[in-house]
Amino acid sequence: MEDTIKNEIYQAPVADAPKKQKRKKVKDPLGDKIYYIITYIVLALLAAIVIYPLWFVIIASFSSADAVLAGKVYLWPVDLDFTGYVKCFSRADIWIGYANTIWYTAAYTVLSVAFTLAAAWALSRKTLPLRKFWMIFFTITMFFGGGLIPFYNVISDLGMLDTPWAIILPGTVSAWNLFMAKTFFQTGVPDTIVEAAELDGANRARLFVSIIVPISAPIIAVLTLYYAIGQWNSYFNAMIFLSNSNMYPLQLVLKEILTASESTVGGSGETMLEQFRLANQLKYVTVIISSLPVFLLYPFVQKYFAQGVLVGSLKD
Repeated sequence: MEDTIKNEIYQAPVADAPKKQKRKKVKDPLGDKIYYIITYIVLALLAAIVIYPLWFVIIASFSSADAVLAGKVYLWPVDLDFTGYVKCFSRADIWIGYANTIWYTAAYTVLSVAFTLAAAWALSRKTLPLRKFWMIFFTITMFFGGGLIPFYNVISDLGMLDTPWAIILPGTVSAWNLFMAKTFFQTGVPDTIVEAAELDGANRARLFVSIIVPISAPIIAVLTLYYAIGQWNSYFNAMIFLSNSNMYPLQLVLKEILTASESTVGGSGETMLEQFRLANQLKYVTVIISSLPVFLLYPFVQKYFAQGVLVGSLKD
């Protein structure tokens, strides 16, 4: 009797078992589809507008000058020609300019990031004496400057003319970057961490170096990128404060080469037409040479870039 009941129980269909229901895919309305299509088209056009000029500079630098001047270069290099690269890299002043720029950029970036982080951390603390005064002081520098002549006189009176310090020290702290780092500290560093460190006996210097700096990798990466790119592309201060060509940064060296190739004829029997072709090639080659290190640096900091910018842009 018991076996019969068990067999009936096992063989009976489970009526109350829930059946798996297939999820119906919700179709987008026609208006949403049109919106997405238009959005993709606009984004594709914007991407082409940004990417194509960069791509054209690359392929033009490897193409013959005649093909570029004739308008034959569109998507791929035409008549491969490395004359521009050979001319540039065979010059000693190019390598000297590279070495100078690396030195200027490295020193400037290290000092700028260190000073900006220290000042931003101090401004983010409500216990800082005269905090509002310092905020106003730094804000004024974003809108007003002393002018070029007073700037030159200050550098001259400090004895920094024709020295690397004329390139490294001016503009070491950017008010914009300072406020961005300050906001990052206010929103990204919990007060509990600071209180715990103070209870453990850490002084202010130990707190900043051992705790605050290690957890500030996103904003440090952003500041490094901003300062390094700004200094790498800078040539105006060098053009004003440096007279020794052996101290020229790369950007100023390339400017001098391009200017000379466009305005003078070489002493090796080159014709004006040949000189014009060379100048046209150098125009694209110098862009590649000066931009390549920046493209190589960006992948190492890009994972922190968006996070640092977003956190640093939040309001208090």
